[in-house]
Amino acid sequence: MDVRSYLRLIRRHWWIVLVTLMAALGTAALVTVRTPPRYVASVTFFVTTPSQGVTDAYQGGLFLQQRVKSYADLLTSDRLAQSVVAENQVGLTADQVQRRVTTSTEAGTVLLKATVTDTDQTRALKITETLSAKFVELVQKVETPPDAKAATIKLEVVNGPRVSYSPVSPQPVRNLVLGGVLGLLLGMALAVLRGLADVRMRDAAALQRVTGSPLLGEIPFESGARNAPLIVGEAANSARAEAVRKLRTNLRFVDVHEPARVIAVTSALQGEGKTTMACNTAIALAEAGWRVLLIDADLRLPKVADYLGLDGGVGLTDVLVGDVQVGDVVQRWGDKSLLVLPSGSAPPNPSELLGSKAMADLLLALRESADIVLIDTAPLLAVTDGVVVAVQADGALLITQQGRTSRRQVAAAARSLHSVSVRLLGCVLNMAKVPKADAYQYEAYRVTVPPAPSGPADRAPAARRGERLGAGRVSDPTQELTRLSR
Repeated sequence: MDVRSYLRLIRRHWWIVLVTLMAALGTAALVTVRTPPRYVASVTFFVTTPSQGVTDAYQGGLFLQQRVKSYADLLTSDRLAQSVVAENQVGLTADQVQRRVTTSTEAGTVLLKATVTDTDQTRALKITETLSAKFVELVQKVETPPDAKAATIKLEVVNGPRVSYSPVSPQPVRNLVLGGVLGLLLGMALAVLRGLADVRMRDAAALQRVTGSPLLGEIPFESGARNAPLIVGEAANSARAEAVRKLRTNLRFVDVHEPARVIAVTSALQGEGKTTMACNTAIALAEAGWRVLLIDADLRLPKVADYLGLDGGVGLTDVLVGDVQVGDVVQRWGDKSLLVLPSGSAPPNPSELLGSKAMADLLLALRESADIVLIDTAPLLAVTDGVVVAVQADGALLITQQGRTSRRQVAAAARSLHSVSVRLLGCVLNMAKVPKADAYQYEAYRVTVPPAPSGPADRAPAARRGERLGAGRVSDPTQELTRLSR
């Protein structure tokens, strides 16, 4: 993956970055509030020795530099801590005093610095003052030979003791900045990991790679589509309707040398919008003047009749078992060249019925009755009905809902079609998140239809109200489609 891929994952899971950042800032603020303030008192010593001449001074300097390292350890010794506690009652033990003292030296110098850190400003200064006095006494005692009256090394205080006026910790600004940076980095890492672990179908490019077929349509998500699934009425001028029209164009020219006239519309799982897509594609084709026949071959959960407001009690099942003629159950929808064959009564053996010779003969007869026959089938991974129907069609159209179906499921659905040599015409990414720039482009060229005058004869589209829209029995589907296409 390149940098752009990682940035897309971070943008897709921006909420993870935001939550992690807020949690890190909250933690930093909590730690800052709960941390008691700490003050620092310091004192600096200068170590020297009597010398004569330049040579003696140089050798003495080297000696003192080595000696200073020992004095740094002496500052944190038990002996010095005990003398500090004995001299000044500060409410601490010798061990506690030791833990509060730190030392530092500068390379190439004879300067020695002692630092005392404490939560009490006054106590920190008092410990430092006592420590500096007792340390000078201790060094003088240690460095004085038994037969001498004076020490060979002289120790002087050159800076301090002094204490900081403001606490050195906590530092709110530093803690918040550090927490924000760490939270941002952690959030970005979690967002990338979440994206890499997400196996759901997220974009059109991945859908093409998994199915190995061209992308014929990318239908944008619209919140109002649940209540008004069909692209009629006000929805006819939506971005979703325009995307269906693009699908109509791509579907007609997907293969000009071998055009598909009988198309099975299916999906990997239930609820991906295949039935809605079949109905809307049929409506879009009929609006363009094509003679269209829509067949509901999902005999287990039929929905075409409900969406179009037709009577689905008698239909495909009854024709296949020989109870009725196809001309008695095919219904005309609206004033367009669209005929619909509902599913009919629920059979006990849908797969056997759809794979029977009667189904093959019916499709052979109906393909001559229309320019395009669309068949709504069952999901491929749920039952075998979809594959059985797709085998008898000229090709299949695979509908996939963005963010719902996994790549593995889509790949399994495509394999089930390829394994029986079904021609996969293409795929459609349904309920896709379209970039705002594309939405703005469509709104700029959107055609605004003036409202029709209100009156008693003014009625809303029946399909939107769940009523039958211009439905009627068709005695001969071939003649009816021919008539409607004029």
